[in-house]
Order: sequence, then structure tokens, then C-alpha cells
Amino acid sequence: MRRALTRTQELLLTSLWLGKLRPAPGTWGSLPPVMLTGVMMSAGLSPRGSSPVMALHIVLLLAIAAAFSAVCIWAGDGAETHFGKKDPGSVTADETAGMAITLLWLPVSVNGANGWWDAGVLVVAFLLFRVFDILKLFPAGRLQRVAGGWGILLDDLVAGVQAWVVLHVGAAMLA
Repeated sequence: MRRALTRTQELLLTSLWLGKLRPAPGTWGSLPPVMLTGVMMSAGLSPRGSSPVMALHIVLLLAIAAAFSAVCIWAGDGAETHFGKKDPGSVTADETAGMAITLLWLPVSVNGANGWWDAGVLVVAFLLFRVFDILKLFPAGRLQRVAGGWGILLDDLVAGVQAWVVLHVGAAMLA
């Protein structure tokens, strides 16, 4: 028998309650990694800066992706029982993890030399992730059918990779 969610599990699965916001809870759940990256870039900590700065940026995003992925796997079965449906909309930890993947190694200017380009890259990364998350292009749609927490998570990780690829190909074409 599946277990009910604890308050802590619900807090984490909803990306600190962002998944409870309406409309578009997945969009709200995608925002934490974008906001963290934007704050870091505003502070001069570019993901393309010096090696220690870039490493910090990558480590933080990988930690977010890993932590929120683990939450989905750990409490996903309980979430489906708790919310009464497969891949419930209020569960946004998967969007937080997928968005963090999209933001790895952003094609931004070194040390914020071109602020407009950098801001544009961040916005485009966010929009691309949301589009791929909604469209569920192959293999994401099939992966969503996997049972429990893995099914909640895998389609969003794939959407994150798909958005990352398109972002980098597009940036290379514009460079």
C-alpha cells in the first residue's frame, strides 16, 4: 500500500509550495533555478566566467537537479496517491530539476560583458524548457508513462536536455 505524503514531502514536491500557485504551476516550479542563475549573473558570477565561478554555478545547478530529482523518486508514488492522479500538476520538483539541466553551461558572455545577450539567453532557456516540457516530444511522452516518481521526473529531465541542445545550437548559429 502506498503511503500518504508528509508535510515535508509535499513542501519539497511542490518546489517550496510554488506548485500550489495557479495558473500554470509547472511554470512557477521552473523559476527557482532561473532566479538563482539570474541573481548569480547579476552579481558577476557568470556561468562562463573564471573556472572557480563556473564550477560554483555548475555545482549549484547540478545539486538542484539532483536534490529535486531525488525528491520525485523518493516521494512520487505518495504524490500520485495524495493528489489522486498520474504526474499531478502541483508536483513541480520535476520542473525545477529539468530547468536546472537546461541552465548548465549557458552560452553567455564572459564576465557579463554583454548583459542584454545574457538576459536574453536566460529568458530563451526558460521559454525553451517550458515549450519542451509542454510538448513532450519523443521520448519524453513515453517516459511520462513510467510508474511513480520516475514517470513524474524523466519527461522533465528529457525536456531539459532537449531545451539545452536547442539553446546551444541556436546560440552557435547566432555567434
